[in-house]
Order: sequence, then C-alpha cells, then structure tokens
Amino acid sequence: MSARNAVKSIQDIMRQDSGLDGDAQRLSQLCWMFFLKIIDDQDQQLEVMQDNYHSPIPEQYQWRTWAADPEGLTGEALLAFINTDLFPALKELTATGSHASRARVVKGVFEDAYNYMKSGQLMRQVINKISGVDFNDLAERKHFGDIYEQLLNDLQSAGNAGEYYTPRAVTAFMVDRIDPKPGEILFDPSCGTGGFLTCAIRHMRERYVKKVEDEAALQSGLRAVEKKQLPHMLCVTNMLLHGIEDPSFVRHDNTLARPYISYGQSDRVDIILTNPPFGGREEDGIESNFPAHFRTKETADLFLALFIRLLKNGGRAAIVLPDGSLFGEGVKTRLKEALLEECNLHTIVRLPNSVFKPYASIGTNLLFFEKGEPTQDIWFYEHQVPAGQKAYSMTRPIKVDHLQGCVDWWGGAGRENRQETEQAWKISLDEIKARNYNLDCKNPHTVAADHGDPQELLLQLEAAEARAAALRDQLKAILAEALQR
Repeated sequence: MSARNAVKSIQDIMRQDSGLDGDAQRLSQLCWMFFLKIIDDQDQQLEVMQDNYHSPIPEQYQWRTWAADPEGLTGEALLAFINTDLFPALKELTATGSHASRARVVKGVFEDAYNYMKSGQLMRQVINKISGVDFNDLAERKHFGDIYEQLLNDLQSAGNAGEYYTPRAVTAFMVDRIDPKPGEILFDPSCGTGGFLTCAIRHMRERYVKKVEDEAALQSGLRAVEKKQLPHMLCVTNMLLHGIEDPSFVRHDNTLARPYISYGQSDRVDIILTNPPFGGREEDGIESNFPAHFRTKETADLFLALFIRLLKNGGRAAIVLPDGSLFGEGVKTRLKEALLEECNLHTIVRLPNSVFKPYASIGTNLLFFEKGEPTQDIWFYEHQVPAGQKAYSMTRPIKVDHLQGCVDWWGGAGRENRQETEQAWKISLDEIKARNYNLDCKNPHTVAADHGDPQELLLQLEAAEARAAALRDQLKAILAEALQR
C-alpha cells in the first residue's frame, strides 16, 4: 500500500472512533504513533550501523515489541497498555548515557501527549496500517514527508487555537533569498511545525550537501524553539521524517521567557528565519526580561528586539511582520530605530492581505536584514495578486512561481543593479527619519483611481435617489389601484 493510501485509510479508521473530535486531535494522535514507529525504524538502522548502540526506549515499549505483530495486543488490553503503561513510562524516561539527547526528544514529545482513541480494536487497525510503512526506505520516507506536509496544512483549517502557519511558497522564497549553507547556525525561535526548517534542509541538500561531512554540518547547525505542545510534537516528527537523526535541537520552550541580557556571544546565530507570532500578547512578567525601552506585551515586538541581539555580525535574517509593526509608534518606533542603526534593512517585500487567508486577513511584510552595518536605503517590493485573480484563497493560494518576479528583480546574492519599477521603489534613511521611522511606505507608482469631483458625485447621488423615490411612488400607486378593483 502506498504511503498516501495508508494515511487516507488511517484517517478513515480514526473517524469511526468516538474519542477523536476534529482534525487537530486526529493529527495529534497520528503524530505520536508515527513518531514511535519512525524512532523504532531509525533505532534498528542505528543498531546495525553503530557499535554498542542501544535505543533510549526500553525494549517493552519499542514499537517492534508491542505494535509490530498484527495479531498482537488489541481491544481493552491494548488501551490499558497504552494508557497506564506506555505513556507514563515515556513521560518519565530517564535521559542518561551516550544517547541522552535522543531520550530527551522522546520524553519531550510525550510530556503533554495524550491518547484520544477509545476503541482498542480501531487502534489496532491504525497501528497495523502504520506498521506497513518502512521509514528506512528513503523513497517512501520522502513520499511520506510530502504527505505529512499536507497534513500540517490541513491542520490550519482545524481551528488550532489561532495558530497561523506560513504558506510554503513564502517560506521557500525567504529561504531561497537568504541561501543558508551547511556549517551556518540557523535559528527559528518560534518554529511551529517546522516549515522554515524543512525548507532550509531541502535547500541545503539540493545545493550544497555533497558528502557526509556536509550533511553533518547541516544537522549540527539547526536551532529551534516552539512554545506550544502540539506544534512542537509535529515539528520533531517532521524533522525525523526529513532525515534528522537527533531533533533534540527543537526545544519545547518560550524563547521570550529567558532574560534578554542572558543571551551572550555563544548564543549568536548566522541566520534567523521565522514568522514570529503576531497579534498576540505575552503573559505578565515576560516583558520584564527585556530592557525598559523595549518593554511591551506584544509578542512580535519582543521577538524583533531579540532578533537584533541574537544575530552575529554579518548574520542575516528574513522575518514576517504585520503592517502594524511598520507604522506603530512608541516601543515600535524605538525598535525600528535600533534595527536601522544596528542592521542593514535592505529589503521589505509587501504582501497582499489575502496571503494568509482564510486564517488571517492582515497585511504582512517580509523583512530582510543583515547585522553589522547601519541602513542607508531600504528597497520596497510590492507583490501583487496575479492578473485575473482578485485575491489568494484556500483553493487558489500563493505559489512559488507567483514570487518569481521578485526573484528576477532581486539582483542576485549581491542585490546588484536593482531598478525602480511599478512594483519596486527605494527610500533613504533620511526620509525614514523624517517619517519618524514609519516604514509603512506606500507604492509611489500606484495611481489613485479618479472617482471624479465630489460635488458632482453628490449631485448625481441625489438625482438617483430622487428617481428611485419617484419609482417607489409609481409602484405604490399601481398596487393601490390593483387592490381597489
């Protein structure tokens, strides 16, 4: 059975279980089961390839022991084993020895995981389907990874507590422009399900990974943090599916909870690629981790302050920010001032409101900057919805080729020979300062629609209203006459 058919069959089985309510629960259930199967397949491979390798999972809890036999545990016995034996053991897994980091990954995934299924018979059917997938088969794993990406996209329509995930076309564009390389430290401080990470991994493998040492450098340079349990578990599983042997770098934590001043030289990174949560507010006390002039409860603002600090000199970043961060005042002004003083904010790509629809209808921007030199000029590029299409939607989302115009204009790695066009323009630092650091710069090449003289339009409206009133009177007269007959 193909991976796609297997996943569809699993979803059909799960829909019959009364304990599973909605796509988010089904995906969470699928995730921990996939995770255990992937970990076990990897462990079996590592046992062959490495001397003295032992799985961090005790033998009785390994997938091959309790799940692989299609005639094995089922019904109430299976449920009892999972709920009262498997889950408690993995939640309290001891992380010691040479493979402690791998043990911490397992423990981290199960810390807040939950078994929602109530039918042991249906669970056995699901387990047997999953057992049919060989995650050590590179072709099958790649195919399954693509399907998993689709499952993550499906989660967006599950109403997942206001989480908005970045369209994959946008992540691919941002990664392509930043061009990460093996050996560089790449950080996503609010990684969600790992969209930027997986995109960066693919980019590096396709362009730069030629030997074993390159792959090792790639994997050792990844850093990520995710605050919420479900996206964290989904991200860890995503990393395993993309051939990452030790995804312990994906921490289940709140990046903002650590004091700003505690981030030192050893925490500096070469690349930041992220879509920080915006529109949200942090819990009381988080803002006190930051210097007084940056203190706010707005999540996106706190992240921006941290990005400036975390980048190495020469480091580069691509981030998503809402329009409000561009024109906001107060703390936002001070943040923009610091950004332009410490970094070269060389490009802002303005996206239409519909890019994140239907999950959010808000103007967003892609900011590209480099640490170490102050900003002199900012180039703006206004991405427009393709001709013949009013807006992006679930059925007609943004695609990679829609952004090719910006790629062609970009000017390569050195951003050379950029020209002003109907979609591109440049603003100097002096102009930005004169605007009190308002970066919400409208396209100067856009011609405002001429709706005519307001006074004349008012007279036309009054005439139209008079004609409508006369027609209503005529209609009333006709109806009254008809009723009298």
